[in-house]
Amino acid sequence: MDLSEKILTLRKSRNWTQDQLAEQLDVSRQTVSKWESAQSLPELDKIIALSQVFNVTTDCLLKPSEIDSLSLKTEMLENQQLQLLQREQQRHQRFVFGMYAAAIYSIFLASYFIGHHYFKVWNPSVIFSEFLIATAILIFLCVKKMDQWRKSQ
Repeated sequence: MDLSEKILTLRKSRNWTQDQLAEQLDVSRQTVSKWESAQSLPELDKIIALSQVFNVTTDCLLKPSEIDSLSLKTEMLENQQLQLLQREQQRHQRFVFGMYAAAIYSIFLASYFIGHHYFKVWNPSVIFSEFLIATAILIFLCVKKMDQWRKSQ
């Protein structure tokens, strides 16, 4: 793996765009593109900056090594796996919050219909109060659940 491939692999392993890398190195996006396509080589000060940005040694960037290539690819796969796990956790959280909302507002609607049918309660302020109470309960449960998830991580 040559320098251009290492720059490309390291950038992608961090899910950075060429613009984001260029901004960190104080160069243009086109410059990063030329480095990655092996149309030009970075100057020595930029190689040092690249090693600092990517948290690797300059030897890792400049010397061809199969071990470095494998470790970069491993790091990239680990980052992708972590992102997939985070997306799955977020999807699960949205599902749980949706189920909380469905359950609480179902209880609210049931109490509304029971009150209206059996007790002939038809006061908008009572209905609005019940809705606010249901919303407050939902917010409380969601905050409590989020706190549990944060503590478990």
